[in-house]
Amino acid sequence: MKNFPLPSHNFARKAAVAALAAGKQGKFWEMHEKLYANQKELSDAKVEAIARELGLNMEQFNKDLKSPNLGALVDRDIFNGRQAEVGGTPTVFVNGKLLNQRNLLGMAIEEELKKKK
Repeated sequence: MKNFPLPSHNFARKAAVAALAAGKQGKFWEMHEKLYANQKELSDAKVEAIARELGLNMEQFNKDLKSPNLGALVDRDIFNGRQAEVGGTPTVFVNGKLLNQRNLLGMAIEEELKKKK
């Protein structure tokens, strides 16, 4: 999983950093899912409420939100995404191959995974 916050979503970058900050406390996927479920209502207050709901140590979470290291991880993911010609999200690669047929995504993934066996 890589972060590729789209500029058209005003809170996407902050959400990516928030998920990484939650991940430092073992709650990346839980935060990720809640951020997506609430993407239209995202704000600093909403992210804080989700973090509290997940039982995160808020002092550590807020410190990690400000960490330049987490921002650098998001920047690296964006750079890598651009190198791979990612144009939007979600974008799926299996065994290094870009899958374009979203309606056939499950079958395409299975086909690519079989090639590795």
